Amino acid sequence: MKIRKGDTVKILSGKDRGMRGKVMRVLAGESRILVEGVNVKKKHRRARRQDRKGEIVLMPAPIAASAAGVICPSCGQPTRVGYTWNGTGKKVRMCKKCRTTW
Repeated sequence: MKIRKGDTVKILSGKDRGMRGKVMRVLAGESRILVEGVNVKKKHRRARRQDRKGEIVLMPAPIAASAAGVICPSCGQPTRVGYTWNGTGKKVRMCKKCRTTW
């Protein structure tokens, strides 16, 4: 999977299409990602003790990694990610649109 934790992504399909957010967690085995502020679900928590009330908690749910495009740091557009080797022989990620590495 070419999406990593900390990447900024744009949602390409689904109810949150067009939104941008930061990847909080990558579930590589399931090909899903958790994006900050995207696909937020409500979870109802009941009171466990008498002195605490029940509450509604907003929790992000994972989305398919294929529904998100990585935002290139230099051109600022959603792009596909490729790989190349820099001068020292280290493998780095590359923007397929503007051909810059990061």
